[in-house]
Amino acid sequence: MDHRKTLRMTDRAAPLPPPTLRLVVDTGALAANWRALDALSGGARAGAAVKADAYGLGVEACVPALRDAGCRDFFVAHWSEVAAVTRHVPAEQVAVLHGVLSEADCAYARATGAVPVINSLDQARLWTATGAGRCHLMVDTGINRLGIGLAEAGDPAIAALDIDILMSHLASADERTAMNRMQAELLAEAGEAIAHRRRSLANSAGIALGESFAFDVTRPGLALYGGVPRAELAEHIRPVARIEAQLLQIRQIAPGEGVGYNSAFIASTHMRVGTVSIGYADGFLRQRGPGNALRHDGRALPILGKVSMDMVVVDLAAAPDAAAGDWLDVPWSIADAAQQNALSAYELLTTIGPRLRAR
Repeated sequence: MDHRKTLRMTDRAAPLPPPTLRLVVDTGALAANWRALDALSGGARAGAAVKADAYGLGVEACVPALRDAGCRDFFVAHWSEVAAVTRHVPAEQVAVLHGVLSEADCAYARATGAVPVINSLDQARLWTATGAGRCHLMVDTGINRLGIGLAEAGDPAIAALDIDILMSHLASADERTAMNRMQAELLAEAGEAIAHRRRSLANSAGIALGESFAFDVTRPGLALYGGVPRAELAEHIRPVARIEAQLLQIRQIAPGEGVGYNSAFIASTHMRVGTVSIGYADGFLRQRGPGNALRHDGRALPILGKVSMDMVVVDLAAAPDAAAGDWLDVPWSIADAAQQNALSAYELLTTIGPRLRAR
């Protein structure tokens, strides 16, 4: 029998075994976070940044929860992200922040109904030349990434656009700085020169700055998923993600024996250690190893040696009853990401590997 046919038959006969690591997303907490941020937005309506696979937590789990909570404006970065989101919400509710760089981008926008965020005069001309239609417009007010300059607001290419949301992006909303107020004032100034229907400035941290930053639409991202970029949000935001990994094997090591690559840890006494099914391919980066611990029924199990691609090794002294197959809690505190060796909350979420999916 043909080997490939045998494999196909085997695949049909044998269901996929359960995974040895899992991402658990509390969609109820996610919905509660959106409702809290929507309320904090005052007269504005909260949207949701769902780019990067909903900040690593999974569009399939997160977008329906946000939709059902009442969200109607969704923001992604790339055109490649549109299809996953539009399986759950109408395309006209999806905005693509990187805009249109080619006729192919414009054609895809019109075929799907997703809305480009125009970022330059060249993009404005391209969008108009290929048929125009509803769009959003980014105005740069100081972050110097994407967006037209304020001096370009009166250009005929901008006047030709059918602009729904006129937006900008705060550079330092997580800090106390006069730049925040300046950016809000510059967006208001741009709004006087550019025809539009709605305005948007505030991200998660920007919502905490107050209603004068909210305009018509806010664009929370990090706080939806459990991050707290400003202390004012702490009482409103609930944890959303939890990661667990299984113990694969338990072994005894003797004094002088090393653990993992380069024997970065050397045992000074007899030890009972466990190998755990998570590594840097899953977003548990090497920098998170030193000084960190996994937990078994609340007991801390320090990480020993270097984080490998698919595994870490932990000290089981605090859990003498731990056995292969047990689930361990993996530290993933995005509300206090400073404890993660300078790994920001954004990095902590968006580096989650593809083997971890919401369950």
